[in-house]
Amino acid sequence: MANYYSDHPEIGFYLNHPLMARIVELKEKGFADAKEYDYAPVDLGDAIENYKQILDITGDVAANIIAPNSESVDLEGPHLENGRMIYASKTFENLDATRKAGLWGVSMPRRYGGLNLPNLVFSMLSEVISASDAGFQNIWSLQSCIDTLYEFGSEEQRQKYIPRVCAGEGMSMDLTEPDAGSDLQRVMLKATFDEKENCWRLNGVKRFITNGDSDIHLVLARSEEGTKDGRGLSMFIYDKRNGGVNVRHIEHKLGIHGSPTCELTYKNAKAELCGSTRLGLIKYVMALMNGARLGIAAQSVGLSQEAYNEGLAYAKERAQFGQKIIEFPAVYDMLSRMKAKLDAGRSLLYQTAAYVDIYKALEDIERDRKLTPEEKQELKRYQRLADAFTPLAKGMNSEYANQNAYDAISIHGGSGFIMEYKSQRLYRDARIFSIYEGTTQLQVVAAIRYIINGTMLQNIKEMAVEVKDDAGKSEKLAALLARVEKMTEVYEQALNTVKGLEDQDAIDFLSRRLYDMTCEIVMSLLIIRDAAKDPELFEKSANVYVRMAEENVIGKAAYIAAFCPEDLASFRAAEVSC
Repeated sequence: MANYYSDHPEIGFYLNHPLMARIVELKEKGFADAKEYDYAPVDLGDAIENYKQILDITGDVAANIIAPNSESVDLEGPHLENGRMIYASKTFENLDATRKAGLWGVSMPRRYGGLNLPNLVFSMLSEVISASDAGFQNIWSLQSCIDTLYEFGSEEQRQKYIPRVCAGEGMSMDLTEPDAGSDLQRVMLKATFDEKENCWRLNGVKRFITNGDSDIHLVLARSEEGTKDGRGLSMFIYDKRNGGVNVRHIEHKLGIHGSPTCELTYKNAKAELCGSTRLGLIKYVMALMNGARLGIAAQSVGLSQEAYNEGLAYAKERAQFGQKIIEFPAVYDMLSRMKAKLDAGRSLLYQTAAYVDIYKALEDIERDRKLTPEEKQELKRYQRLADAFTPLAKGMNSEYANQNAYDAISIHGGSGFIMEYKSQRLYRDARIFSIYEGTTQLQVVAAIRYIINGTMLQNIKEMAVEVKDDAGKSEKLAALLARVEKMTEVYEQALNTVKGLEDQDAIDFLSRRLYDMTCEIVMSLLIIRDAAKDPELFEKSANVYVRMAEENVIGKAAYIAAFCPEDLASFRAAEVSC
């Protein structure tokens, strides 16, 4: 029987991530839960076995329920009835299966009914579910919104809402509006305090809300009358049981048809303040978005895996000119690049998730006691790393998902353009990944300060030192690492060239190239590290990825070296003439 986890040993490899022991130690807080919950782990080995069991269950559900339902869900999609969103019929089967399997509230503490899983394992679950149906992964993974309520809500709110999510109730984050997309400072949904009822009331419209008719909403609204920027926005909790919000429209989208994207009307809807006023955008949405971006990175890796699977299977079966097309250099070049992007992107995803896990676990510990000076330094270090790496993981994996889906169709040829083949759905589904939760261009904006100020260059040099001992045991990997070190020199020179420009528009114009170079070097180092530990799984991908990165880094460096700020006039002229 197929299993979307055990069929891909590359996923399980990361249960032995270098930071996993520290993550489990912090997450389990000395394994204190074992005294109260018989299913809580008693040590590191027990925790890893627990993760494997949950992943295996998820892989089974994904392969044998969600994946077989995906075609029907894509064709039917959700619909609107009397102001309510109704899921596609097979989506209800998926929800029922994941609830019965206990796959909700996975990140929450056990005292609320959760599984207390780290982000790294949650990302694995998201990848597995996305491989079966990226649209359903949206619905399921939005349970991670509860992390924000857990971090910033009151204990009363935690006890009220977290057990419901652990039982399988859905969530949404209601942020965007018709005039406020990427620029969330323009949000105008109005929040007013009702003195008589001692509650907040919400009025206005939200647009492009994923899973918008969910049970529990986190809502960004303007609580400070007369304000027009982010300082007037607060975060609210809306409970569907209280009424006051209707679905006005369900968007008809290119892909992820099973994931409802709704336009909502708030009419005097009762809500609770989450945290403090004025911090909605400045603090809470930033935390919410970072979690969501990691979720999209996992979604992207899952779809990349499925696109590769489809392309590989077809290439092995399809014969032309008397031989299987997988024997053609043009095809196996495409497949090897798809696999290399998949493996390198997955490594970046789980490296980022590990950084997030350590600092989030330390923040959670800090709610109960003061951190030691060493722990405070550890928290700051991993928070900076998580902030720097999250836009890399989201941006590059979403781009790779699009590229792999595109190549899967190319391998299928004309058949890939036919609706009966899965590759066309993967292609349609992937297109949104580099758009929602912050476009790739916005990921560049989020990452560039860490690039320009030299933080990422320092990270790269430190990673190279860490990789060197393991890579040095293999002549092939040592040679690859030497190539990455040369790439890093080229990258540093390009970085200094951009930093030397006095034209901010020119720096912004070249930022995407620096971003791509940064990501490609980071992923080269990560895939070499992984290949040193498991050559059978990753050595081929390391060889392909480093050569591909070398090709790209040198090309971008040449572009930057030859660039003059005056060249921008040509691009502006071309824009105007069009």
